Amino acid sequence: MSDTKNIKATSTPPSGGGGAVRVGIVGGAGYTGGEMLRILINHPNVEIVFVHSNSNAGNHVYDVHKDLFGDTDLTFSSELSNSIDVLFLCVGHGDARKFLEANAIADHIKVIDLSQDFRLSQNSKIKSKNFTYGLPELNREAIKSANNIANPGCFATCLQLGLLPLASKGLLNNEVHITATTGSTGAGQSLSPTSHFTWRNDNLSVYKAFNHQHLNEINQSLNQAASAFTPPSGGWGALNFIPYRGDFTRGIIASMYTESSLSEAEALKLYQEYYAGHPFTHVTNKDIDLKQIVNTNKCFIQVKIYDNKVFIISIMDNLLKGASGQAVQNMNLMFGLDESAGLRLKGVAF
Repeated sequence: MSDTKNIKATSTPPSGGGGAVRVGIVGGAGYTGGEMLRILINHPNVEIVFVHSNSNAGNHVYDVHKDLFGDTDLTFSSELSNSIDVLFLCVGHGDARKFLEANAIADHIKVIDLSQDFRLSQNSKIKSKNFTYGLPELNREAIKSANNIANPGCFATCLQLGLLPLASKGLLNNEVHITATTGSTGAGQSLSPTSHFTWRNDNLSVYKAFNHQHLNEINQSLNQAASAFTPPSGGWGALNFIPYRGDFTRGIIASMYTESSLSEAEALKLYQEYYAGHPFTHVTNKDIDLKQIVNTNKCFIQVKIYDNKVFIISIMDNLLKGASGQAVQNMNLMFGLDESAGLRLKGVAF
């Protein structure tokens, strides 16, 4: 975390006036910080003012993110500056709130937080800052006028995008059964026994069955989407979520099913209409796989009907649409830019 004595609070006004969006990044040495840098150094409307890291201060960004050698000469800084338009917080859960409590961030600076600290409505305020939940496929108009954004979690994004169309029509009246597998980068850069190569390789394991921390924000969004409908006496159907650790680096694949009277044509139409106009979420009834979306900001959704069940597969890159890419998508909306600016990224394909 930043030490307040290292802050350099300048009074230089933000660019504004249609110029480049001036960006600061806190936590630039981790996975999400690295992905943020890879996007923003090529963003046509962005100037990176500083990348904060006490432990790496003075080192070139490419000393940590070695693939950026030749792309940027930026160095990490231990100082902060208020001469920016937007601040990305790429820090651990709990650390974003501590950072904002410890540091004076000028009122003109928009904050986009990638931790879970402000995602739930009861935790969405700190000092004079109110945070809007930043899922564009649910809150696009609110994001456009927001001053601060709580970027959704990776599992939460993948599962919400798979279920929101059904919720929007009041069609989640029965239990939903979900199995989802994430790559090792979902655990963050800090080493742990379950992220060690010798344990993760050729291995698969369940964790936090029925009790994953993202369930609260998923339920919050589904209730928002279904607000026009009166839930049945027992409430909306429970989400039975079984997360898996996968033996691959990045990506999430989630399969979901619930009872439904929809035909496949009706279900496909419902999903396609819900996501019409959203540039990164695409619906099909054809088979999909992770390599289609890794290294992109896309989410692909497959919809099928089996007997009396609707079956949904949702896939996305946990570090992009599930983190840094979606954060940049939110920035684009907040500053009136093309929503896809800087995010037309090439998938790995093979």
